[in-house]
Amino acid sequence: MRTRAKICGITRSQDILSVVQAGADAIGFVFFPPSPRYVSPAQAQQLIEHIPPYVQTVGLFVNASAEQIQTTLEHVALDIIQFHGDETPEQCQQIASVCKRRWYKALQVKPDLDVVGEIQRYQAAGASAILLDAWHPELKGGTGHQFDWSKFPQIDIPLILAGGLTPENVEDAIEITHAYAVDVSGGVESAKGIKDQQLIERFMQGVQRGSAKR
Repeated sequence: MRTRAKICGITRSQDILSVVQAGADAIGFVFFPPSPRYVSPAQAQQLIEHIPPYVQTVGLFVNASAEQIQTTLEHVALDIIQFHGDETPEQCQQIASVCKRRWYKALQVKPDLDVVGEIQRYQAAGASAILLDAWHPELKGGTGHQFDWSKFPQIDIPLILAGGLTPENVEDAIEITHAYAVDVSGGVESAKGIKDQQLIERFMQGVQRGSAKR
């Protein structure tokens, strides 16, 4: 099965064109104001106008309320919600019910985390997938760090690999983890929030090579 790929933290229309031309399956927008990749709902809606059919749009939220997310959805045509904070399974389920969207949860792989147990908790609450990211004591994603891929679980739910992915290592990452999808942000940037077309193209070539080895 071909490994899917999402490019996250898009802030410019020209970067959307690069991502689409390179063959990515999804584009992510960050609705977390402290992030250097943050976009407002108005900015995101303008950017989405450049996305063709069959490329999914994902909204990343960190500890946002149902009201905040619903307000964003009134302006932005998002396909999927990505919960990237400390949201419990119950909170994710409740917000998704109000917002009427599919969702998945990002988990930071802390040294003492029962990864499989946590995955199963969110899976039982209705998650469509789980994203496994590197842990950082202060940052919520976009750390540029990676965790021990040899400990990537094999479980009956789509798992998305994130954290420290680059054009140089994504092929090996897919071969080691057999992840359903990979998610990159900083690894294809020339500056925070500014994507690099050549890095995107090389990243997607690595995804294709990794997929062939699964």
